[in-house]
Amino acid sequence: MSELTPMMRQYRALKDQHPTAILLFRLGDFFEAFFEDAHLVARELQLTLTSRPVAKGRRIPMCGIPHHALHSYLRRLIDRGHRVAICDQVEDPKQTRTLVRREVVRVVTPGTVIEDDLLSARENNFLAAVAPGSHGWGLALADLSTGEFYATEGETPAHLSETLAGFRPRELLVPDDSEAAAFVMEDVPATPYDAHRFDPAAADRTLREHLGVATLDAFGLSSAPLATGAAGALVQYLRETQKGPLPHLRSVRMLPRTSTMILDDATQRALGLWAHPRDAGAQDTLLGVLDLTETPMGGRLLRRWMRQPLLDPEEIRTRLDAVEMFVVTAPVREALRTHLRAIGDIERLAGRLAHEAGTPRDLAALRNALEALPALGPILTSPPDSGPAPPAAEEIRARAAALAVPPDLVEVLRRGLVDSPPLSPKDGGLIRPGFDPEADRLRAGSQAAREWMAGLEAAERSRTGIRSLKVGYNQVMGYYIEVSKANEHLVPREYIRKGTLVGAERYITAEMKDREALILTAEERIAAREYDVFCGLRDAVRAQIAPLQAAAGAVAEVDVYAALAEAAVRHRYVRPRLADERVFRIVGGRHPVVEQAIGVDRFVPNDLSLDPGGPDILIVTGPNFGGKSTYIRQAALMVVMAQMGSFVPAREAEIGTVDRIFTRVGASDDLAAGRSTFLTEMIEVARILTQATARSLVILDEVGRGTSTYDGMSLAWAVVEDLHDRVGARTLFATHYHELTELASQLARVANAQVLVKEDGQDIVFLHRVAVGAAASSYGIHVARLAGVPDPVIQRAREVLAGLEAASASQRSPRARRGPSRSRQLPLPLPLPSPVEEALRQADLSRMTPIEALNFLSTLRALLEAGASHGPPQRASGRPGPGGERPDSTVIPFPSQGTPRRT
Repeated sequence: MSELTPMMRQYRALKDQHPTAILLFRLGDFFEAFFEDAHLVARELQLTLTSRPVAKGRRIPMCGIPHHALHSYLRRLIDRGHRVAICDQVEDPKQTRTLVRREVVRVVTPGTVIEDDLLSARENNFLAAVAPGSHGWGLALADLSTGEFYATEGETPAHLSETLAGFRPRELLVPDDSEAAAFVMEDVPATPYDAHRFDPAAADRTLREHLGVATLDAFGLSSAPLATGAAGALVQYLRETQKGPLPHLRSVRMLPRTSTMILDDATQRALGLWAHPRDAGAQDTLLGVLDLTETPMGGRLLRRWMRQPLLDPEEIRTRLDAVEMFVVTAPVREALRTHLRAIGDIERLAGRLAHEAGTPRDLAALRNALEALPALGPILTSPPDSGPAPPAAEEIRARAAALAVPPDLVEVLRRGLVDSPPLSPKDGGLIRPGFDPEADRLRAGSQAAREWMAGLEAAERSRTGIRSLKVGYNQVMGYYIEVSKANEHLVPREYIRKGTLVGAERYITAEMKDREALILTAEERIAAREYDVFCGLRDAVRAQIAPLQAAAGAVAEVDVYAALAEAAVRHRYVRPRLADERVFRIVGGRHPVVEQAIGVDRFVPNDLSLDPGGPDILIVTGPNFGGKSTYIRQAALMVVMAQMGSFVPAREAEIGTVDRIFTRVGASDDLAAGRSTFLTEMIEVARILTQATARSLVILDEVGRGTSTYDGMSLAWAVVEDLHDRVGARTLFATHYHELTELASQLARVANAQVLVKEDGQDIVFLHRVAVGAAASSYGIHVARLAGVPDPVIQRAREVLAGLEAASASQRSPRARRGPSRSRQLPLPLPLPSPVEEALRQADLSRMTPIEALNFLSTLRALLEAGASHGPPQRASGRPGPGGERPDSTVIPFPSQGTPRRT
């Protein structure tokens, strides 16, 4: 350390304070990284690694970033999950003759970004903190860019994962003395943090100090110690990284545990709600169809509504009423959307300004947005052309009232700031003339000095009689009077010699010196004064942060209502009826995304009916490429749309609220976790069977396809039975296991549906229409032919299929009508060969010795005796399911494994 220069010792001391962050050290016009940070920055940003000398001929690695390009490089580092400590000069180098003082002014992490060019305008940027406990967990979430702050508690890790999926945080704080891996989400970096900060008592003090209150009762945290621990740790972390107060995080909202539908990350991806970070370029999503919002705040709120659909029917109806109001009043909707386009991101603009990170352009953008707000009020409160006021009129009037920000704030911003200010608050030229007397005085003095200097040449020529006299300026000498050698005898006595040229002398006067000082320092003094005025304007915004946040929330809400109404009109959606019972009736339902991709006129609508008195489970069969997956997914998407407050793509829709949507619609190997395709699939099935309730909606697509045919079909069969008998959830099950269609005749609340095709010789036509009944075939070979599989392969596949079907028909036992038994063991399609048959087929009798033949016969006899031990066919009585009594059936053991089969 002693061999380092003073500047490098300064760097080392700051780096020791932030050992886990990349330290970017301001050095002139660059931010430099040194030592190991230099290697990391050069590698991550693909920059050149250089070096600088230190004592005794040593060199240290360094890598620099131009200060004006900091944000573009910073984003790349943050996107890779790095923490970056920004060290800047905190005093003017011109004002010191010693080492310039530097400090870390901010630590930027994935969850603490506030710069507009580092954020997605329509996505929140949440930081989360998890406080684990012996009987549950506490969770806090904050978006530093908008000022949103939430807390909640729960019991199980699964519930925690589901809650996090509803917010998709960018960074997750966990106590450094816990097993961080237990809380890590996919794609979310975990940051270990001082465990003492999560202590409820310490966190309570932190929160009370931050919020300026004596007790946390008003926020619902007094009886939630784990949530308090998480929220307190989060606030302390933000204080440390932001190096200052957090004036726009003025309230924390305790989230109810059961107020929204649960949509875990797997379900969100399976339904295509939005493009997942892994799915680069995926544009065909529900969000892409519905996001017709005009403001960034509205875009963020729409995503939140989509991730967290409501459960309370009354709250849903309130949203639907508001959407319907804008559907039926087209002039109001169009006028509102036109005016919304002029409103910037009030939420984030106010947040940055309150956080002292805002620029003059942020201030101008906020002023322009606030000036546009008054025009919204008359639009939102305009009476209907005829008839009574719509049900949502009061709700919309309340939002209009929240738009009334303090007029004096708008006025001071209008009078104080120029129309197009510079980016930096220290460059000057940002305060409007006439607003600040001191700035005006400095400007007037500078202007008078310049005008005096401009008139000096003519005045001195006239006074001295020297016609060749000139007044000039350069950066070396400043202002001067130049007189030729020939006229030197005419120079007045008060002139002070400043320099000598070959043919002339240069002078200055005492008054010129004073005026020069005024001119040369005026720009700096004016810029400094304007910066002080700018800080005052920023403080005025900070003082009004609460009404500004309320106005931003109101703008966001009416923007979403108008956007959903616009989507309903454009795409011919209808208002869903909400039912208290477990009903799901759709007439002419359509997939909202697919119909936009292929064209509304080409999409074939279909009906769906799951009623309390009818089926709860629909087994959907049909050909590949026929539309089974589209059919079951569109049902789930309509539930999401209805419960978030949107109209739905159908002619009619009646939906009983769903507490959670489960999906099992495809899997791939998870090699990093050591999971095969089938294991991944079974984990999802297990989650469904253990967590689904009677009010859930279950979407299953091809369960069991990741293993052998009989294993897969047996599991699929048992899953349907369990969903029917124990869980009772509304279920749509698309499958190619046609044997499962027999369940419709054996389970009271199971029905079959098929996707129709039309056969034309060896060709088929996909009708994409869903009808009652079971499909006769999956038409897999036809689809393979359409995909371009070579004809010899197709022909051979037909031959193999014919042979398999013939073998199946010859081996299949006749199916007797079911008796009164309620056994849960139902018929499987093909009995497996007996062990004796299998052994005979595999034995090579021609090569057996006599002893081997005798041993083989002994083995066959033992196998036969084992098969006989199963006894004669038994009458098996089962248990009644929710659908009532079920008839008995005869159970016959399979010869090979003793597995019972009903006929």
